[in-house]
Amino acid sequence: MNEQEKELYFEKYNESMHMIGRISSTIMLVMLLGAPFVIGMYLGAMPDMKAFIKAFLSIGIVYLASGIVEYLIYVPMLGAGGSYLAFITGNLINMKIPCAVTARDIVGAKSGTPENEIISTLSIAASSLVTIAVLAVGVMCLIPLQPILQSETLQPAFSNVVPALFGAMAYKYYRSNLPVAAVTLAFMTLLFVFVPSLISSASFMIIPSGALAIGLSFLKFRRQRKDETI
Repeated sequence: MNEQEKELYFEKYNESMHMIGRISSTIMLVMLLGAPFVIGMYLGAMPDMKAFIKAFLSIGIVYLASGIVEYLIYVPMLGAGGSYLAFITGNLINMKIPCAVTARDIVGAKSGTPENEIISTLSIAASSLVTIAVLAVGVMCLIPLQPILQSETLQPAFSNVVPALFGAMAYKYYRSNLPVAAVTLAFMTLLFVFVPSLISSASFMIIPSGALAIGLSFLKFRRQRKDETI
């Protein structure tokens, strides 16, 4: 198969991914938004629509910025098929993205290539299937293990699961560019210490922290290019 045939085949593949992804995303949105209303109508427990719209808008504004940023960052990394699958199944930051990046590094694929899109889609699909299997086993074992999970001995561990998880994941990215990561982390930490009210607006703070990291990376790139030309 020559290069022209490969490009044609990849275009057809992307077209099919977009068609399947749009249909799946539409079905997901209808089910996510429709299920609570159907249950509420069935049980006669519909909420006050004015209060619902007000609450929805207040939450939606908070997540609007992070939603746009995640779209702009993750889609080029994952490609069409991986992006649709990742956004539908969720857990991008703590599961799907690390899985896709690790799979890409193992096979040596580069972002923006057909190989990367195939690997991202397969790795995210595998991650989703494993997640469903683990959750199914966990739900079935929830009642028998409830006394152990609720014991006082394990409570401190459960209180630190999220910081431990994100700390371990963050190190993978920090070590690839420690100066940029250290400056950004120190700046955001000091900002939250001196302005604690910003902690509740963590989604919005992705924008300034991301802009700072991009700016530092650009300055580092310019310096490296300048050193190479000398």
